[in-house]
Amino acid sequence: MISEPQGLSPYELMGGDEAVRRLVSRFYQIMDETPETWEVRKMHPQDLSGSEEKLYKFLSGWLGGPALYIQEYGHPMLRKRHLPFTIGTRERDQWLMCMHQALDEMDMDTLLRDQLKANFFKVADHMRNQPG
Repeated sequence: MISEPQGLSPYELMGGDEAVRRLVSRFYQIMDETPETWEVRKMHPQDLSGSEEKLYKFLSGWLGGPALYIQEYGHPMLRKRHLPFTIGTRERDQWLMCMHQALDEMDMDTLLRDQLKANFFKVADHMRNQPG
């Protein structure tokens, strides 16, 4: 995902398990409380705890930490798992708005934050299954 000259993964650089949990928790809090993210919020169940746990497990491995999601669910197959949802540019941008704000609130190196944002954009954009 991101290569670091120190040989540390983004998972380690951002603070490991505790930091990933904080990021995911804040991400869903922002999604749940921000009227501008209504379309992406309504794709999720009322109780966000299951979604939060799955994203935490996915990001743990995606960022270079323990592959918790793969251990429990197998290959993420992100695009396939998101096909049942209508995801266009608007939904992508709402998701990214939540993630960017959560990242901006974390204490981390600016270069790492920018790299994470760029990589999150690639993944979020790949989830689009609607034009525009």
